[in-house]
Amino acid sequence: MEENRDNKAAGGSEIKPVQAKNNDKVIPELTLAFVGDTNSIEIGSKNILLDNDEQTNVEQFSSKLYDLCGRHISVINMLGPQNIDQFPLNRGIHAFLLLIPNGLHHSHYSSVQWLENTFGKRSLSYVMTVLTHKPDENCENALTELRSNSSLVEKRHHTCTKSVMDENELIVLLEKLDLMVSENDLPCYSRLMFDENKEQKKLLQHKTSEDQRINSSVFQQHQTVEEMEQSLEISEEINRKKQNQRETETLLSRLHLPHKHQHKLSPADFLKIGPPVKQDHETTERDLAHTFVKRLMMLDYRARYIPVRQDTSQPDPVCDTDDIDDNDLDDFLFSTSVDSDQSKQTHIHPMDVQMAAFHCSDSFLKQKMITKLSQCQYALPLLVPDPVTADIECPLWTFRQIIKTWKGTQTKDNTTTVTMKSLPIYKAQTPMVAFFRLGSLSVSKSQLINTLINSCHSTFFHRNCPGSTKSRHLMDGVVEIAWYCPAGKPNDAFTDCITFCNLHGDALLTEKQRHILTEKSSVTVVLVPTLDKSQKSTSVITDLYKSQKPLIILIADSDCGAVEKKRTYKIGLKDRSQSDVSEELKRIIGKILSGPHKSFQLETMTKVSGVRVDEEDKVCQKGKNAAMEIMNLFQGMDVSKIKDKFLPCQGELWHDWCRINKEQYHLRGNIEKEKCAKQQQLMQIRQKQCTVSCGQLMKLFIKSLSSFSPTENEYFLKWTQILIDAVSTDDLASILQSYDEKWSEVLALKRKHDKSDQLTSKQAELEQISKKLQSATFGLEHIFREMGQIYEAHKSLQEPTNWLQSDWSKYPELAAELMISGDPMELMDGDAGHVPLTWISSLLDQVIRKLGDKRVFVLSVLGVQSSGKSTMLNAMFGLQFAVSSGRCTKGAFMQLVKLSEEIKKDFQCDYILVVDTEGLRALELAGNTTLHHDNELATFVVGLGNMTLINIFGENPAEMQDVLQIVVQAFMRMKKVKLSPSCVFVHQNVTDVAAAEKNMHGRRCLLEKLDQMAQLAAKEEVCDAKCFSDIIAFDVQKDVKYFAQLWEGSPPMAPPNPDYSDKVQELKAIILFKASQSAGVTLSQFKAKIRDLWNALLNEHFVFSFKNTLEIAVYRKLEVQYGNWTWALRSHMLTIENQLYPRIENGKLDKVELNDLFKETNETYTEIKKEMTVYFENDTDKEMLVQWRGRFENKIKEFHEDLVSDGKIKLDEVLQQKIACKKVEEKKEFEKKLLQKSKELAHQLKDKAKDEEELKKHFDSVWSVWVQELTADTKPIAVINVVNDQVVILQELGFEWEHINESKTSGKYKDITRLGDYSDYVSFTKHKDDCDSSQQSQNKQMGKDRKQGTVEKMVEFVSETGTKITSYFKSLQHEDQEAIRSLTDYVEKQSLNVIKNKPVATRGYRSTYLQEVANNVKEKVAEFESKVKYALKKEFTVDLILYVFHRAEPWLSEAHRKYKANNDVVIYVENKKTQYCNIFRSFCKGNSSAVVLGELICEKLKVSAVQAVCNKTAIDLAGEMKCTFPAFNGNRLNLEKHVLKSLAEEEDFNGFINYIRQPKSQVETFIRAEVKKYIFTEHKDKALDILRKNVDVINKLVSQALFTATHRVKTQRGDTDRWMEEFSSLLKDDLTFETICCQNFSDIENFDFLKKAIERRLVFIIQEMKNLSVDKINESRQKPDQILIDQLCKCCWVTCPFCAAVCTNTLENHSPDDHNVPFHRSTAVNGFHYRHTVMLSVEFCTTNVASDGSFYPNINREETFPFKLYRTAGPKYANWRITPDESKLSYWKWFVCRFEKDIEHYYGLKFEGRGEIPCEWRNYTKEEAIKSLDEMCDL
Repeated sequence: MEENRDNKAAGGSEIKPVQAKNNDKVIPELTLAFVGDTNSIEIGSKNILLDNDEQTNVEQFSSKLYDLCGRHISVINMLGPQNIDQFPLNRGIHAFLLLIPNGLHHSHYSSVQWLENTFGKRSLSYVMTVLTHKPDENCENALTELRSNSSLVEKRHHTCTKSVMDENELIVLLEKLDLMVSENDLPCYSRLMFDENKEQKKLLQHKTSEDQRINSSVFQQHQTVEEMEQSLEISEEINRKKQNQRETETLLSRLHLPHKHQHKLSPADFLKIGPPVKQDHETTERDLAHTFVKRLMMLDYRARYIPVRQDTSQPDPVCDTDDIDDNDLDDFLFSTSVDSDQSKQTHIHPMDVQMAAFHCSDSFLKQKMITKLSQCQYALPLLVPDPVTADIECPLWTFRQIIKTWKGTQTKDNTTTVTMKSLPIYKAQTPMVAFFRLGSLSVSKSQLINTLINSCHSTFFHRNCPGSTKSRHLMDGVVEIAWYCPAGKPNDAFTDCITFCNLHGDALLTEKQRHILTEKSSVTVVLVPTLDKSQKSTSVITDLYKSQKPLIILIADSDCGAVEKKRTYKIGLKDRSQSDVSEELKRIIGKILSGPHKSFQLETMTKVSGVRVDEEDKVCQKGKNAAMEIMNLFQGMDVSKIKDKFLPCQGELWHDWCRINKEQYHLRGNIEKEKCAKQQQLMQIRQKQCTVSCGQLMKLFIKSLSSFSPTENEYFLKWTQILIDAVSTDDLASILQSYDEKWSEVLALKRKHDKSDQLTSKQAELEQISKKLQSATFGLEHIFREMGQIYEAHKSLQEPTNWLQSDWSKYPELAAELMISGDPMELMDGDAGHVPLTWISSLLDQVIRKLGDKRVFVLSVLGVQSSGKSTMLNAMFGLQFAVSSGRCTKGAFMQLVKLSEEIKKDFQCDYILVVDTEGLRALELAGNTTLHHDNELATFVVGLGNMTLINIFGENPAEMQDVLQIVVQAFMRMKKVKLSPSCVFVHQNVTDVAAAEKNMHGRRCLLEKLDQMAQLAAKEEVCDAKCFSDIIAFDVQKDVKYFAQLWEGSPPMAPPNPDYSDKVQELKAIILFKASQSAGVTLSQFKAKIRDLWNALLNEHFVFSFKNTLEIAVYRKLEVQYGNWTWALRSHMLTIENQLYPRIENGKLDKVELNDLFKETNETYTEIKKEMTVYFENDTDKEMLVQWRGRFENKIKEFHEDLVSDGKIKLDEVLQQKIACKKVEEKKEFEKKLLQKSKELAHQLKDKAKDEEELKKHFDSVWSVWVQELTADTKPIAVINVVNDQVVILQELGFEWEHINESKTSGKYKDITRLGDYSDYVSFTKHKDDCDSSQQSQNKQMGKDRKQGTVEKMVEFVSETGTKITSYFKSLQHEDQEAIRSLTDYVEKQSLNVIKNKPVATRGYRSTYLQEVANNVKEKVAEFESKVKYALKKEFTVDLILYVFHRAEPWLSEAHRKYKANNDVVIYVENKKTQYCNIFRSFCKGNSSAVVLGELICEKLKVSAVQAVCNKTAIDLAGEMKCTFPAFNGNRLNLEKHVLKSLAEEEDFNGFINYIRQPKSQVETFIRAEVKKYIFTEHKDKALDILRKNVDVINKLVSQALFTATHRVKTQRGDTDRWMEEFSSLLKDDLTFETICCQNFSDIENFDFLKKAIERRLVFIIQEMKNLSVDKINESRQKPDQILIDQLCKCCWVTCPFCAAVCTNTLENHSPDDHNVPFHRSTAVNGFHYRHTVMLSVEFCTTNVASDGSFYPNINREETFPFKLYRTAGPKYANWRITPDESKLSYWKWFVCRFEKDIEHYYGLKFEGRGEIPCEWRNYTKEEAIKSLDEMCDL
């Protein structure tokens, strides 16, 4: 266990007590005790060994040493004078560090003396002398002196600085310590040695005082012989104990087991998953005990016979090939002397290994060991003497979980009756036959007993068993117990269960055990070497004879037959075979027990004096007392009534809740109302559960569970289960026997093909017994189930806890602690067939909180009931799934199993999470189960598992086929929902499993079956699969395992088959290999998977209903990343465009090549590709991301190409505009003339003008003359009149002026795409011209009546009953409305594309553009009419054309404005007026040419700089909002959420309608509004900061250009033209700078003066620019809102065919992924209504798809489709994934209620009849509606 080294104690100390989580002790690798002078070390926070001196003689964990070397090392500060009366810790000390300061090294001897005196001479073997010195000191002299004057051992001394801060010194010291520990005989100095030293000191003191008293007194003469004998006995006892201590200590050290007072082994040490253990694998002595326990946990009875690897240091015997003389031969053959190495240790006796492990285990591991030994049909220790003190203990606790089953036979009146019994062995009252021997025998007593119990199996270990040795240390005095359990067959040795007890060793030496056995036994069997009065055994036999209890004496040296006298039998063993003796004994024992006899019960051992019972421990008693409080509640009750009374929440209430919950997915009639009613029923049940949830049983249980320590809790839970099993076992056994009998009767009648009432009656009786069996099944899992139900009930109601109830909110935490500690937790309630999602989710949340979100490999197990699934798992991993007590696993249980440190490095996960399930076609479910239940269970666990074990039992083809069909269909479903678990088939109970040929044949048959089942499942699941490997990766050679039967022989006395254990280990190796190749899932992902699978299973169509929330969450994260990547590309492209625009305007670029643009963007594109690679390869969800990698890489490539292509188009457009403008030379000529005229005018007025006003008047007076003069030959571009053209075009198309005028005047055409009802535009006759006027008034009146709800109509609709009612008039159905709406949307989009492709900006507006659009609209309307059964009135076509004109008008006007601005000379010249007025004034003031030129340059720069700043600021602001604004910095779904929030906050119905009808338009409106708010209101200061920053950038750019141009011209001695050329060239990439004619400034020679003149003027311009309003940003080439619209709205806009919810996928074309949206709506939002009625449909489509309703997908056909099969209704349905979600989203429910009247008016329909709004909907508030958006978006 890893220490928590993060939490430092106050004062900076890092040394901690050796304590870990859950109070589990960590066994340190080294424990170091510091002794010596306190001045030898400088204790401080940086000292690696000791950083504080607060605690002395207390063991503390050193985190600094752990940081240094990664090892758990404990330290004990014993520096200074110490008076040590007790050993400082329970474990041993590996080394005493004797610290001596340099200069005081003479104290070494005295320190060693103190150590020897305090800890004994044996402690000196563990001393490491450490000489400390200051950094500048040399201590070689001191070392030399120490070597010469003391017994300083080489390699056991060290030097280091007093500060102990040098890590290298410490590493060397630790290496020396490791060497010293390895060289010592025993690794550490123990408490035993310390106690022994103390005892010796006391004896020495006692002897000294005795000697003094003897020498000084005459009492020696009067000392009695008795006292001397007593003293001798005491001395012998002490010596014996010492000898036992040494032998025990040596044995434990050889086995590497903790000593008596050290940390005990626990189940946790063996329940971790380590590498598979193989039978032929040799082990070392130090691993022997651990391997024994591991193998025992695997039910491998060969655990006793583990081969031990020989010490490789021992040389092999050498064969001497030299000639041998006769003397040598005699010596070799006949000598009795032994020349072998006498010091060589014999191997350890197998029973010493077992008992050593037993002694060193805690009570829970002991219980597990004994339970497993019992399952292996081995004898169990009943009386266990302490290895040292010989105190006797009865480990009664260890027997508590053993349950024995047998069939007793009774013969009466020639009738034999067989009775089955199954009960905890501690309750069984059986006769006991006790065996012991008196003296030494050549006959094996244990072997003889085995022949009575099971001649084929060594129940009791005996001398002839493999591995047996003469020397054993822990078995003498041990009494073992075993039971013979008859099978109810004629060849049974005994007719009833019999207990056999065996006292090991000479009973003469273990008097106490002998007396207990003779007292408790029914029959005593004594083995003696001979019957002789001189033998010590005679008195014992005499006493036994006198006791009048049946006695059998077996005499080794006698050959007499069986002799009886007064119930005492005497049998000779000499010259008799063991089988003869065995048969004789069976006869005699059977005869004795057929009469009256004493019975033995294990529980009576608590009353035996002089024997300690392990259950007397306080902590055990505490757990038992708490459990007994619970059991007292059941006193006198029928077990089948207990659950109903004390666990009411999980009974009928829970079953009703499950039934109603499942009914929500099969709704009929008024679906939403029915659903609301069912939800109300569910809440009422939860309320009832809350009311009855404070029962006495649960109060007591929770009180104990929450107040006990982990150890106490473990005892409490064990006791509770043990006592519950004891209550229910008897009843269960009798019920099962009744079931078996009744089932046999039913089968017999079926075989006779009996169809009478008798069969029906018997089947009904069988069903009643089955129900009784279910009621009587009661275990700990039911109490945990009750906890879950109480929690779910309170959680759903959020009920506060009252003082009578326990705090329900703590239940998941309590259960999580148990799950972490290894207890199984119920995942699926087997009785209700339901998963309590709320409870399971909260439980796993707590596990995650305690452990962290660990990765787990989920292993699921499926198979037929009673096929050995749980037994296999228990053997494989040492788990504790229930396999007895008359119960099979019901439902599904999950259990965490930790991976051991030794194999974890090879795995990506930390745990294996095992899911064990009830059997398919379970016995308890017979009669009321269906194939659906099995399919449901199989799909659930297969979906959960990373790997599934399919367990097949026996060789019955029919059974196999049933299981395979279920399993294959489950895997088929997984494939369709993109889950890919692996699988292994386990074929158990196969005969002749070793035959390779038969196995090959079996594999081939299995594969054929799987392929056959795959084809059948493919048809059912509509999937293309020809064979099983098309569904799942499967290798029939590797993924099929054959197991022999579990038992080696016939139960109940058969031990487990060893081959079974081997096969389990082979299977384990396969599982671990597959686990090592898998990343598994995190616990949070596992939790989500449970929810997704179960929610899908509640629906009939799993594949359509499955929603993988894990995948959705990962995809949403990917969408956000995709948005970031595309934005990086877009923002870079915008920057490139900003650089190229000035070049084009400046005439520096006349062509844009696509390749050049790709080169410009290549660096950013390459960087993004690298980021994508890193994301897909390194993200924690990379396994899931891989499915989208190729698609997103292609999408980024496409986006990059489209972006560059769009950029080229825009730049080409600018180039075309530039070319279309007047020639550059012509503009230069205008500029030249204007400059000349301004200069001339200034010279004329130079002396006349006195003020600015006068100068301006003179300039204005001549300006108009100049303009006329310069543009005399140019024709101005005419003003366009688009509105007038629209009317003319419509009239030319044949539409009447009245229609046109009415539509234009009312403006109703503007809403044509947003209408809810198009009925006014429709005529239900194809002769439209004839009926337009006649039907107009009628239709208007009908429309009016419909809206008012006053027209009573007979309607036609399809209900669930199939009833049809005929209508008396036609109306426009929802499908028709949608078709017309689609037409308007299509025509609008197509027309705008046509208009925007016209060259208006370069060639100007032409009315023919509108003419073309109008003709196209008219054609599309006519084409639409040809496909429907009704006609569209002329008003529709007029309104639609006007609407298209209306949408095109802004674009046409703006494009023509640009054309005019670029090509109208008058406008161009007029725009120059201010510029030349300023030049004129400057010349008038007498300014030099340099100043005037400077002003002219600054005027041109100002316009360009403002434009450049605005362009850059627009891009920067868009980037700022994209990265930081909550609505824009996520994926498409996030944007949708904020749009909906905004609509709800504003409560604007028109906004909602625009969103429903034109979602993209509304999103664009939202983006514009939010950008406007951000820039001009909420973050105005930030926008100004960005603008000013960009002004500074331009300022630096211009200043640098001025400096560089001036420097170059001065260097090259150029003129004004050269300077101007240099300056404009430097600015060409950033600013548009029109060329200035320098002819009038040729006199400028001082360019520094020109530079300063420009800089002076520039200061004012820059300041003026910094004071610009943010409104100026609207003049940028690309607006921030448009940039964001281009970025955020390039996504999917497909709407749901039912409710019109918009697909929220960020990718525009995301095929093959389906369209989906997490929040669908009530279909009323989209005007969905019942056919031929005005009743709106309020159902959510997510509810409809789980119901049994139908719909009409086609406007021209009466064919209906079930909602559950909506995907088959046509193309627009096929690509939508609508998963049932119980319409939990309250947002649209609130909307329907809030705008009820508006919706009715808009659609001309009513919320009435079946479309009435459920009253529960009206309870939702706007705040709840908005909050529900967050809940639906957060997975």
